Amino acid sequence: MKTIEIEEDLYHFIASQTQHIGESASDILRRLVMPNSPVAPKASAPKVVINNESVAAHVTFLSELEKLDLLEMPKVVNRFLAVLGLLHHHHASSFAGVLNMSGRNRTYFATSKEALLATGSSTNPKQVPDSEYWVITNNNTQKKVTMIKEVALLLGYSGSQVEKVVNLFCPEEQITP
Repeated sequence: MKTIEIEEDLYHFIASQTQHIGESASDILRRLVMPNSPVAPKASAPKVVINNESVAAHVTFLSELEKLDLLEMPKVVNRFLAVLGLLHHHHASSFAGVLNMSGRNRTYFATSKEALLATGSSTNPKQVPDSEYWVITNNNTQKKVTMIKEVALLLGYSGSQVEKVVNLFCPEEQITP
């Protein structure tokens, strides 16, 4: 078995191409890059291992998210923070990737309130529950949905899992990844 290092954006692209739970990185790459090759590699062929969060963590997160009953929270900002807090809880070691998320003129995440306040006016930073991260919250619901999608993809969730997260977070938006 061989191990390779890949850049974060490539890892997230590969993870976003997952079609079913348990599909390995090798299976995904084989399907995308070598569509005419056999489904399973020869026994002697080296395998590539890509370090990622376990499928169990994703399933546990989704199960806990369903139990939160987010729609009982009337304010979208409270739902937004609850989802981010739960994502952080299940993916604390890789959550730091959110620090690279930004828009044209704004940084979305930081490790201090002051850092977000310095990036623009009216950011209304709030702390992600039970974490050292802060997020801007002065944006519309659609932008919050987009940010949740980006964070979930960053953490390795598949397209169908991201769709489920969005539907639990804000079903009125009905956004598909």
